[in-house]
Amino acid sequence: MTPADEALAKKRYFAINLMRIIGAFFVMAGFVLIAGEWAIMGQPTDRYIGVAVVLMGAFDFAVFPMLLARRWRSPREL
Repeated sequence: MTPADEALAKKRYFAINLMRIIGAFFVMAGFVLIAGEWAIMGQPTDRYIGVAVVLMGAFDFAVFPMLLARRWRSPREL
């Protein structure tokens, strides 16, 4: 592996893990909104926003890193 390939792999690894961390923060923020601890627009609108944020965070945490990994997978040699 060349140094350029290694640097690219490190950047991709960082991007995938950053996506998981951001997704976890979205999930936590969504649950705080659902619980009513933060007031954005008032209840029940905050709960709907919280549910949307939790779903977006779950996607960012679970699905998006898999999509990035599949896109960045090394080509198979024949």
